[in-house]
Amino acid sequence: MVVRSAAGHDKGNFLVITAVEGDFAYLADGKERKLDSPKKKRLKHVRLTNTVIDTDNLTDKGLRKFIAEYTAKTQSGLNPNI
Repeated sequence: MVVRSAAGHDKGNFLVITAVEGDFAYLADGKERKLDSPKKKRLKHVRLTNTVIDTDNLTDKGLRKFIAEYTAKTQSGLNPNI
């Protein structure tokens, strides 16, 4: 699932949840946080979107591309589900 960070140094950035463990989500963006070393963040510090992607065969490069396109769409107002 794609989420937007609501707190921390990455506030406002889109990230993808790779796993959930209790009150924590493991997040990756493909650049600063790679898929093999995701950031651990409390669920209360992220805002969910209605977008779900499959991360099974996704690479860091593919994730960066997806997030860049998704960010461009949301900033241009094409995705009102956020």
